[in-house]
Amino acid sequence: MSKTRTIYICTSCGSTHSSWMGKCNDCGAWDSLEESQFDKSAASDPHRGSSWVETKGTIDNPGATPITEILASSGPMRRLPTGITELDRVLGGTEADECRGLVPGSVVLVGGEPGIGKSTLLLQAAGAWASPINMDSQQADWTSKVLYVSSEESAQQIQLRADRLGVADADGLFVLADTNLARILEQARKIKPDVCVIDSIQMIYKADLEASPGSVTQLRRCCSELVYFAKATGISIVLVGHVTKEGTLAGPRMLEHMVDAVLYFEGDRYHSARIVRAIKNRFGTTQELGIFEMTGQGLQQLPGGMSVAAIQSGGEHRPGAIVCPAMHGSRCVCVEIQALTATGFVGSAKRKSSGLDSSRLAMLIAVLEQHGGLRLADRDVFVSVVGGLKIVEPAADLALALSIAGAHYKRSLPPTTIAIGEVGLGGELRAATQIEQRLRESARLGYTHAIIPTSGSQKLAKISGMELIPVKNVSQAIERLM
Repeated sequence: MSKTRTIYICTSCGSTHSSWMGKCNDCGAWDSLEESQFDKSAASDPHRGSSWVETKGTIDNPGATPITEILASSGPMRRLPTGITELDRVLGGTEADECRGLVPGSVVLVGGEPGIGKSTLLLQAAGAWASPINMDSQQADWTSKVLYVSSEESAQQIQLRADRLGVADADGLFVLADTNLARILEQARKIKPDVCVIDSIQMIYKADLEASPGSVTQLRRCCSELVYFAKATGISIVLVGHVTKEGTLAGPRMLEHMVDAVLYFEGDRYHSARIVRAIKNRFGTTQELGIFEMTGQGLQQLPGGMSVAAIQSGGEHRPGAIVCPAMHGSRCVCVEIQALTATGFVGSAKRKSSGLDSSRLAMLIAVLEQHGGLRLADRDVFVSVVGGLKIVEPAADLALALSIAGAHYKRSLPPTTIAIGEVGLGGELRAATQIEQRLRESARLGYTHAIIPTSGSQKLAKISGMELIPVKNVSQAIERLM
């Protein structure tokens, strides 16, 4: 007879406690302890840890290996491209062919709000993985299998969505509608896929645990066994995770520590623009992002890194709207910054921002009052970045300042004008990093004028179709509005 005892697990950090208390001692969260039953005989479970997983090589423990011999013994690692350029960019890799995409044996966690398009994107990627002949210009020399596990939809529903997305004829795509972890792993060992997609991890459960699916105990055990399985077999696993009402991934924080990469699906589900951003990536940078557009045929990647501003803006003069080329990793995205000023109350004027640092906004408002001649103490200021993007780099300071000044004076720059530069506390302008790349990308998208800091502008090479407007300080930049 198995012996069990009651433990309490924090739903915020996953730490265990022997008795219930109002506050978790590890993370400080209040009323976060959840009762669970711990089976002392679980240590003898044959499905626990890596002991039950079939390794790729010998059954015996290979022991430690010198790092200089690892590549020679295992061979070069080749990523699995998804066939979706924007997603491969976020997953990481180099610019060389067959070096972007999913790393074999890695575990990726994808989170996002309901209806944002997580299942759609992963089903499109699964179809691309299962049909490698359609990638690399019809010259693929390898084949792959994909196991798509759905815990929320039936196999018939998956087939209907796959038919709409155009991936229903992928020979290497296997669909399994199940929530039991043991049966899922059994099918994975039988099929031996290259990639396994589980949608979603919150619905998967282990039968030997008394906790309900989605609880901290189930999530931690299921995720740990999936990680062991991926590392031992070399099968890449993609997990879909739900989010809380605060926008964070549901479950313990430990899930994000256990996986190799965490991708967030951002955007408004009532609009077409979607953004995939990596907040953790052991095999690539966390600064890259992928931009998609939701259509009736699924998620379509924007051609050539088309800017959010180019999609949203029409071409008319609008006060308070300025375009800024922002760097996200290795790519430049032209985003539109909008500002609105309204009559407020002295001493209690509002400062609200969306997609921008609120402390940076307060600093720029003070600079505009002191060095730009704007009276904003009794004005409410609202700023926003179009498309749901977030900008944290100081190169957007000049565009933000000009958008506030334009909204205040009800003036606008020509729609083909961009602004780049960092604003100092003295009102001076400093040069931005990678400014030449920003200007070239802006010229490619049809922008013809650029307001830039005077410092460093003499060293810039001439860019075809782009006229530079150097300014020394904020006041000179505001004069361009008049």
